[in-house]
Amino acid sequence: MKFFLRFFLVLALVNSFSYGLDFKQTRTIKLKKDEQKKILVKYDNFIKLFEFRWTLYKNGGLVIHRSYDKIISQNILYKRYKNNTFRLELKLPGAGKYYNLPYILVKFEEFDFTTNEAVLKLFLYDDLGKVSLKDIK
Repeated sequence: MKFFLRFFLVLALVNSFSYGLDFKQTRTIKLKKDEQKKILVKYDNFIKLFEFRWTLYKNGGLVIHRSYDKIISQNILYKRYKNNTFRLELKLPGAGKYYNLPYILVKFEEFDFTTNEAVLKLFLYDDLGKVSLKDIK
């Protein structure tokens, strides 16, 4: 009985590692207040612009304004686990019938009080490898 329990535990651990998320790109971004970050998102025959900036840091919350594909949104990110990220899907919902849609995950890491900069991490998930990101200065 112990053998089967150990075997099942090892099998479950190996399975969880093999199906973990595989981010194609990861980058750290430092932004000052109202400094805009622009990223070109390229896939298939499309080139779209993803822009974001932060405007307020108060009581541990970072207010982020973002725009992608003519859709403007606002998020408030905290360093707490459930409120520290937002997800941006890169293709139309009908386009991913047979695979997972690519997306960008933006995570609020920390706020540097010495430089008044927000430190964000950007993750690109793309299981087919068709999406590329390019910074615009």
